[in-house]
Amino acid sequence: MLRDKRNITLTFGSIVLILLLNWISANFYERFDLTQDKRFTISEAAKATLGTVNSPLTIDILLEGKLPSEFKRLQSETELLLEEFSTYNPNVVYNFIDPLENEDAQALQQQMAQMGLKSAQVEIRESGKISTEIVYPWALAYYNEKTVKIPLLKNQLGATSEERVNASIQNLEYAFADGFGKLTQPKKRKVAVLKGNLEMEDRYLADFITTLRDYYFIGQFTLDSVAPSPQKTLEALKEFDLAIIAQPLASFSEEEKYVMDQFTMHGGSSLWLIDATVQRLDTISGNSFAFGQDLNLNDFFFKYGIRVNPNLVKDVYAAPIALASGEDRDAQYSRYPWLYSPLSASANNHPISTNLEAVKFDYASSIDTLPNDIRKTVLLSTSPISKIVGLPAEINIDKEIPENLRIVNEGPDMQEFNAGEIPLAVLLEGNFASVYANRIKPFDYSGNLDESSENKMIVISDGDVIKNQLDRGRPLELGFDKWTQSFYGNKEFLLNSVNYLLDDSGLINIRTKEIAVPFLDPQKTVSKRTQWQLVNMLLPLVLLAVFGIFFQYLRKRKYAR
Repeated sequence: MLRDKRNITLTFGSIVLILLLNWISANFYERFDLTQDKRFTISEAAKATLGTVNSPLTIDILLEGKLPSEFKRLQSETELLLEEFSTYNPNVVYNFIDPLENEDAQALQQQMAQMGLKSAQVEIRESGKISTEIVYPWALAYYNEKTVKIPLLKNQLGATSEERVNASIQNLEYAFADGFGKLTQPKKRKVAVLKGNLEMEDRYLADFITTLRDYYFIGQFTLDSVAPSPQKTLEALKEFDLAIIAQPLASFSEEEKYVMDQFTMHGGSSLWLIDATVQRLDTISGNSFAFGQDLNLNDFFFKYGIRVNPNLVKDVYAAPIALASGEDRDAQYSRYPWLYSPLSASANNHPISTNLEAVKFDYASSIDTLPNDIRKTVLLSTSPISKIVGLPAEINIDKEIPENLRIVNEGPDMQEFNAGEIPLAVLLEGNFASVYANRIKPFDYSGNLDESSENKMIVISDGDVIKNQLDRGRPLELGFDKWTQSFYGNKEFLLNSVNYLLDDSGLINIRTKEIAVPFLDPQKTVSKRTQWQLVNMLLPLVLLAVFGIFFQYLRKRKYAR
């Protein structure tokens, strides 16, 4: 009787426990990320973007079909990330499609090319054999009759497919959150592209400005009106949140400098791309000479804590230059090392410059950081094997190319290239002191401030960083060199810079997320393939035989008695 009561109690308790667990699982849901790098934990910035998705957001991922192993990893990581997005917000719906499974694949490829979906040609290694396949590492997101392209693959100069995919996986969350933001978040911030001091022509800024229009309101702003009505010009400039000053060639007047100073004091951020040198062609010798260029900004930047020097830097780690040999249609282009075009990739973990393709400079100058209360972060610098060239300097291609080839083939003279890592782009953050504090002001302004609140500024010592090339008068994508067919990270670096200066929803901080992605060594895979095949085939059989013998031994020993 007592035993029956215990059984009834145990059965009843089990039923209650099961019902309780079912109720808890139905009303409370939680996912736990136990990975060391927290790869399945969505950042707060991405959650904020996902929170604005209040109707179905559909994503087509063009990663399906025959893929090499590293792209299968990218496909898998993309699916895992989108699963987390969909779990957080069920309005996010995704599917994988094969863009090449269509019978008219060629027409489809042309259509995707017109949409700007560039393909990637990758190598597939199987059984020691190499074949090539076309892959479209893109996603298309649709939301409320709007469409945005999301790149899944990051190009990296000189990187293997595995290294590219690894960098791409690091960038996935940012790429999707950025794309979602374009679809769901209205533009709020205003960016002024300054004119009036012989800044870069619009056609050379076209690609970057077009890209910025997806995020911000863009407007040209001329400083020509400073002379007749400086107060009115300053008040109009204060309506903008950021000013971009791209490669001015004419000196700034004191009134113009005061306008820019008070723009900074009142919370306006700025992106300066400054050339401290200018090149002039000698019509007699046919060679060019580099001279220092005075834009009347030395005291301006000195007060903020930096100095852009009138010199040139040469770096052994540099982009090539394409020179033609032959005439007209018979001309052939060959690549030669050109040390005046440094390639800079940051070693720090700052959100602006981390996980970036190398940024290409042309005839850049060194930047000195000076002691004051402003926080300074060197975003980009030369490699440790670099030198500073004083001005004036002759730039003779006929002399430079043989010398550069000798340096590349034989190695540089370390006593000559001993300048170390020379800063080329510097971020300034803090409370800026006015350049005109305790000085006579160029004009009367009732709203004068001698110190700003927390503000930011970026200074780059080369205006060509923002310059896109032209092909038959049409602007090419910023960062693409049509002569060498190479892509550089200029566009992404500048876009990150603008996003950071404008504190754009914190998405930029997602870029610092590190994900460890292990890959197999293809050479070891091929050389030890037979060995591991034998291990995988024979080891289970050996273990099974050992277990059988041992079990038979125990059985005989037990029943022999």
